[in-house]
Amino acid sequence: MNKERLHDLVEEGNGRISFRGNCHDCKSGCIISAVALEDGIHVDGGAVYDPWLDKRYLVKCDACYKKDPVLRAYQDCEVYARVVGYLRPIKQFNVAKQAEFHDRVDFKLKDNNEKNNKADS
Repeated sequence: MNKERLHDLVEEGNGRISFRGNCHDCKSGCIISAVALEDGIHVDGGAVYDPWLDKRYLVKCDACYKKDPVLRAYQDCEVYARVVGYLRPIKQFNVAKQAEFHDRVDFKLKDNNEKNNKADS
């Protein structure tokens, strides 16, 4: 979690906030607390990570955080593209088709207000 987000949450919690949950790695229950003190915010009990897909915060207990601070147990996101009327995972494309997919550029339509402002000038 970035420092700005942590500061916002601690301010909303009147100087103290806690996160409860199961450790992302070892699945044991843990409580992580953050307290605003004169010399900054002190976090005790592990680490808190911003929500990813769902709105829950991910937590790591202190022991697992000291072993490895990075969240690693995730499945790669599979990207699909439409090919001749049906969807296919890009991983299943041949090398040339994968390169063609990565070379694609998004088409951006100009906003009507931008067109009107340029016409008025």
